[in-house]
Amino acid sequence: MPVAVRNRVAGKSGAAYSRMNIMPSPDEHPRDPLHGITLENILNQLVQRHGWGEMSRRIPIRCFQFNPSVKSSLTFLRKTPWARKKVEDWFIGEL
Repeated sequence: MPVAVRNRVAGKSGAAYSRMNIMPSPDEHPRDPLHGITLENILNQLVQRHGWGEMSRRIPIRCFQFNPSVKSSLTFLRKTPWARKKVEDWFIGEL
């Protein structure tokens, strides 16, 4: 008998059983165009296609305008949801 079923039958709440209840099936996942693509990958692709100059023109944030680097941009974008959304929306628009 699988662990999850054994725990449920015995009335125990094991890690395997709780994970089964929390994780949705693949059919329940929304169709997310960014699924499996990291923010770093998105940023690298945009820089390669457009360069920092175009990025700073379209999304005027300091990490794109002054001494831009992938590392500083990732730090800023991870802490700033509105800027990250702009970058992700731009990337999705080019798919």
